[in-house]
Amino acid sequence: MKTIYLASGNAHKLHELQAALEEAGLSIKVAGPNTIGGMPEVEETGSTFESNALLKAHGLREVGPSEGWFLADDSGIEIDALGGQPGVISARFAGLGCNDEANNDKVLEEMKGVPESDRTCRFQCVLALVGDRVEVTFAGACEGKLLTERQGDGGFGYDPLFLPDESASTFAEISLEEKAKISHRARALTKLIEWISSQ
Repeated sequence: MKTIYLASGNAHKLHELQAALEEAGLSIKVAGPNTIGGMPEVEETGSTFESNALLKAHGLREVGPSEGWFLADDSGIEIDALGGQPGVISARFAGLGCNDEANNDKVLEEMKGVPESDRTCRFQCVLALVGDRVEVTFAGACEGKLLTERQGDGGFGYDPLFLPDESASTFAEISLEEKAKISHRARALTKLIEWISSQ
């Protein structure tokens, strides 16, 4: 059985990928980096989500078995009024070692006074899959608006400020089931599953 090693210790992401593969009728096992000695330190020096996802996938492949597939993702929010920022530095927009609260505060401060019509933004996700003679990427996006204040206490990151075009609730208010239908990550995952199914 083929194994996909996921460059994440997040149990939810591991379960999400395994469930999506099973739903598609694919007998592929998903394993975390802890099964091959842990995730190596990878500097995210890329200027795009794609390049950072590839850096992480190749980084994990270097410590893994030769016959496996290695999957990594990179994601973030792009705000049009900020010229696409935070983009690839979404997780550290307020500085190294910052948390979600600090990042949200910084975005709100930078967007102060920007009218609703100019608060368009999107979440982007790129999944990178590498292995023997394999290097492919899959992108997904979710368009929306950046609110002027937080709404909801679910999710993580910029979820409380992001109102997707396809919902009346923020990513921090909608159910995991609804989020799994419209999120940037879900869309990239759908493309990945389609590619694997065609192999």
